[in-house]
Amino acid sequence: MLAGKKILITGATGLVARTAAETLAEHNEVWCTGRFSDPETERRLKDRGIRTWRWDMAVDELGGLPDDFTHVLHAAVERGGSDFEEVVAVNSVATGRLMTHCRRAEAFLYVSTSAVYAPKAPDHRYTEGDPLGTVSAWLPTYPVGKLATEGAVRALAVTLGLPTTIARLNVAYGPHGHGGLPVILHRQMLAGNPIAVPHEEQHYCSPIHTDDIARHVPRLWAAARTPATVVNWGGDEVVGVRDLMTYISELTGVPVDFVPSDVTRAVVAFDDTRRRSIAGACTTSWRDGVRQALQAHFPGTVEAHPDREASHRDL
Repeated sequence: MLAGKKILITGATGLVARTAAETLAEHNEVWCTGRFSDPETERRLKDRGIRTWRWDMAVDELGGLPDDFTHVLHAAVERGGSDFEEVVAVNSVATGRLMTHCRRAEAFLYVSTSAVYAPKAPDHRYTEGDPLGTVSAWLPTYPVGKLATEGAVRALAVTLGLPTTIARLNVAYGPHGHGGLPVILHRQMLAGNPIAVPHEEQHYCSPIHTDDIARHVPRLWAAARTPATVVNWGGDEVVGVRDLMTYISELTGVPVDFVPSDVTRAVVAFDDTRRRSIAGACTTSWRDGVRQALQAHFPGTVEAHPDREASHRDL
């Protein structure tokens, strides 16, 4: 357990870092940066004893923010739309400012993405040594920005002597923010919209619940090195997207319609060998975690269909 540290977290109002911030605040001094466009979210963070600092990474520098943090979790991201130049500039420059400002930290953790890998067969389990690429039909700028920022992070880790871990996150999901891929796609189902899938087979992923993300963060900090440690950050189980959404349909009673398409959310599955050696196993199975996420975002949805839930308890 990490205790008595001064921690800075970016992106804590969203899905990935919120649970980690709340968990770490129990035994540490935690600061969170963000735009805090939702006052209620900021209030809830403060109720947990978390200090907030307004930072728009697209335009703001970090003057006035303390520079004596012992640990940094950088999860904030400018996803962008169609402007590749803006996405690369905003993410890499903001990250450079952040690492330079916090150069005295014991460890820096940058949250990257599985989308930086070059496409392979749908059932391929990616290792950290697989070829990199920047192909994403559903959000083309996203992997470009992440890969460019990985380069900046690697350079500054060495230049500043700042021990760093780059964690390439798989499909994260949980009770906060947009909820992650299962919740996003379930909203499509509720709206009566089909789920785009490949013409053949299905995409596979290694979903990870935000409770496990929170558990892993201190261990990923402990693995920080110069040059930066690179690790794939996903769950223990490999799940097909069709199988995931069929399970959600059976839990909720909402029909799911799959439509073959060339434009899909092309997730990937991980070989978890290195992650297990660094952070250990996960504790939340994907079925339990997805059910919990649905209950958080759609209260009463799963409880209304207990017979459907019970039919999967032995899977």
